[in-house]
Amino acid sequence: MKKVVSVSIGSSKRDHYVETEIMGEKFTIERIGTDGSIKKAIELIEKIDGKVDAIGMGGISLHIWAGDRPYTIRAALPIKNAAKVTPVVDGSGLKNTLERRIIHYLHNNDIINFTGKKVLVTSGMDRFGMAESLERCGADILLGDLMFALGIKIPIHSLKGLHRVAAVAAPIVCQLPFRILYPTGKEQNENIDDKFAKYYDNAEVVAGDFHYIKRFMPADMKGKAIITNTVTEEDVNQLKARGVGLFVTTTPEFDGRSFGTNVMEGVVISLLKANKKEGTLNEYEEILDRLDLEPRIEYLNKIGKAT
Repeated sequence: MKKVVSVSIGSSKRDHYVETEIMGEKFTIERIGTDGSIKKAIELIEKIDGKVDAIGMGGISLHIWAGDRPYTIRAALPIKNAAKVTPVVDGSGLKNTLERRIIHYLHNNDIINFTGKKVLVTSGMDRFGMAESLERCGADILLGDLMFALGIKIPIHSLKGLHRVAAVAAPIVCQLPFRILYPTGKEQNENIDDKFAKYYDNAEVVAGDFHYIKRFMPADMKGKAIITNTVTEEDVNQLKARGVGLFVTTTPEFDGRSFGTNVMEGVVISLLKANKKEGTLNEYEEILDRLDLEPRIEYLNKIGKAT
């Protein structure tokens, strides 16, 4: 039996455990939150290193991206380097493969016709594959990198614009304490619903990291589509109560829970034939072809103009 554990610096209230079978292999998949403590995350990774097949680095990414250029988040390095034997993955491999596929799947199957759609992407540097695919499908994207990560109310209206901002800001931002950039621990359960409400109101589709979406989501989301992952049953109920029309996760559902990309990348890398610390994009694409994953799609309320 293969074992994948996601060690997240997020809230322990979102922990989950499942047993399942994937491509003929039996898996246990577990998510363990450390309530914002990087120290606890490192200690836990050191404890399970060599005892599991893959470790997901949850609640934090090793890199953010602009185009083909990665910018390393300093706070993530000690977590990544805590394991000496077991591969540690942050989900970037699937953000660059699976999430691209899902956007085109939704577009090509007329689930969401993105042409001309107003799409709010919480962070293009975090969901780079998603943002690029949305732009290629003709979406009118608004990138919230400065808003959601830094609280600066300056929207970015294209990937070219994001690249220009990243060239100046990313090297500095990546040195900041991670708690400034992203909700961790109990902050993942808090909601500030008026800060960026007008950007949600103007969007027909909201896409990206669920903790960003949830933290700033206004009470009225009637008829909008949400594309995200890492959601619990409680999260889905909240989206339904706020009027969300169409709900999509880029990762599949296990017992009512859609895990993060770091978890699913842990599954993918554990399925590779060789015992590797990381896989190539071609290897990931090959496994994804065999898995034939489809997004989780739920119509929570009457569909409005979002689709």
